[in-house]
Amino acid sequence: MIFDYPVLRIGRTHGPTGYSSYESFRPWLRDEFTFRCVYCLKRETWGQVTGEFELDHFEPQSLIPERTLDYFNLIYACRRCNSVKLDQPIDDPLKFLASDVVVVLPDGVLSSDSLDAKRLIGQIDLNSPALQRWRVMWMRIVDLAKERDSALHQQLTGFPEDLPDLGRLRPPSNSRPEGIEISWHAKQQRGQLPESY
Repeated sequence: MIFDYPVLRIGRTHGPTGYSSYESFRPWLRDEFTFRCVYCLKRETWGQVTGEFELDHFEPQSLIPERTLDYFNLIYACRRCNSVKLDQPIDDPLKFLASDVVVVLPDGVLSSDSLDAKRLIGQIDLNSPALQRWRVMWMRIVDLAKERDSALHQQLTGFPEDLPDLGRLRPPSNSRPEGIEISWHAKQQRGQLPESY
C-alpha cells in the first residue's frame, strides 16, 4: 500500500558528521528517509516544489542546541508536519512510525496499539480529518493509475529522478561509510533499484 510505513530499523544507514550547517545533511537525509516525510509519508514526487521538504530536529534545537548539527537528531519532513511539530520534543519517529507498529486503515486513519506511537500521531496531528481525506484521495489516485495508466503509476510510486550520489559527497567525517553502498543511487547504478517503494 502507498502509505505503508517502513519496517522498524535498529539504526540509521548513514552517519555523516562535521558539517557546519545542518542543511548540508539534506542529500543524506533524502536517501535515509526514502524521499518522503517521516511522519505522513508524503513523497517528493507528489508535486514537490522548492522548499516543500524540510530538515527537522526531533529534539528541538531551541531546547537542545548542542544537537543542532547531530545527523542522528535530524529527520526529513514535509513543511506541513514540520510546522505542526514546531518546538515540541518528540520521540525518535523511526522507532514508533514503523510498519509493525502503525497501520493505515482504508479510511485513512493511522491505527496503533502502541501508546508511544499514539502519542506521536497525536503530537503531529496525523489523524486530522484533512490528513485522513488526503490519504484516502492519494490511495484512490494510485489505485486508479495502477488500473489505467502504468506510466503515471510508476511516476507516483517510483523514485525521484535526482537520486543523490552520496559517494561524491565529502563530509568531514562519516561513521557509517558502508551506507553509501546501499544508498538508492548506488542501487540504481548496479541495476538494483526497485520500480516502486
